[in-house]
Amino acid sequence: MPRIAIVLPPWERFSPSAAHAISLLARMMAWPSGGGEAVIYGSPVAAPFSDVIFRPLSLPWRPFAVSQRYAAGAVKAMAGQQPDLIEVHDSPDLALYVARKLPKIPVTLFLHNDPQTMPYAKTVQERAFLLARLATVAPVSDYVRQRLLEGVETRAAVEVFPNFVDLTAVPKPAPQKCILFAGRVAMDKGADSFVAACAKALKLLPGWRAEIVGADEPGWEGIDPVFLSKLKLDADAANVALLGWRPNADVLRAMAKAAIVVVPSREPEPFGLSALEAMACGAPLLCSPRGGLAEVMGAAALPINPDDPAMIAANIVALALDAPRRKALSQAGLAQAAGFSAIIAMHRLAELRQRVLTAWPRH
Repeated sequence: MPRIAIVLPPWERFSPSAAHAISLLARMMAWPSGGGEAVIYGSPVAAPFSDVIFRPLSLPWRPFAVSQRYAAGAVKAMAGQQPDLIEVHDSPDLALYVARKLPKIPVTLFLHNDPQTMPYAKTVQERAFLLARLATVAPVSDYVRQRLLEGVETRAAVEVFPNFVDLTAVPKPAPQKCILFAGRVAMDKGADSFVAACAKALKLLPGWRAEIVGADEPGWEGIDPVFLSKLKLDADAANVALLGWRPNADVLRAMAKAAIVVVPSREPEPFGLSALEAMACGAPLLCSPRGGLAEVMGAAALPINPDDPAMIAANIVALALDAPRRKALSQAGLAQAAGFSAIIAMHRLAELRQRVLTAWPRH
């Protein structure tokens, strides 16, 4: 089997108690069923996942930024192991550095976010250079693929590799009278629209409750303290409970207990893993069809306008009062999520890895 080096971005924490989406996905991509013997490289953590091989990177001292020191540490660690294939997650600058320093090894970049927001990928020229230097780039959705190729004339290998979910690790649906938002508590995620909608809906739904699970502290990246302060006041007035950040296993349990999950993202989502996880847990889903979310939800969720809390509230109330409709949405969501299962993803990953290795070096 080929030896695969999986390199996390420096901000990821490869630990059950602190992992975000990229770490959770990379862990599964290190399974043998993905067609390789994988080692994951990343920032040191106190208690990493123990079911795959993880090597914490040692950052050499240099008068450079942390990202440059991280890249140098990754190259040093991998040079000693000599993998057959290197997979870098969500860091174009890191992927380019690795490809330059280890030119005999093919490098794949998995893009989990909009490349036009990233260093070394914002401009047409930067994206063209990126595509020319790497073995392949794998965006998580067709939306991200379009953003990657916008304005670029290239025949470089680009293949969408969607995010996925381990259906064997998802709890069975056990719905209660709960309306749930799961995600970063920020304006771009539509957290304020969720609170405003619940303020209206809960008045018409005695016995129901609403909860928000997700990062809600000013220290988290992307959290606006002014926005958060007002939202907490509004949530308290609306009887919406803010439960704070929780490990992924806890989030999945909350989704399995939710009668309705709402994903009201304002900005186009690169993929929308929370929507996929909600459907995998059997939760009826109200979802903004922006960006990659439209690909994830398909026809298995009710589309909503994240800038129209009254419309969201009306949909919540109608769904809460219609048990057969909730059951139908739950079944549709489970069927949709099955197409994004880890089993399917690992088969596709093994094929992708083999194609990259077979095509390298380019002629």
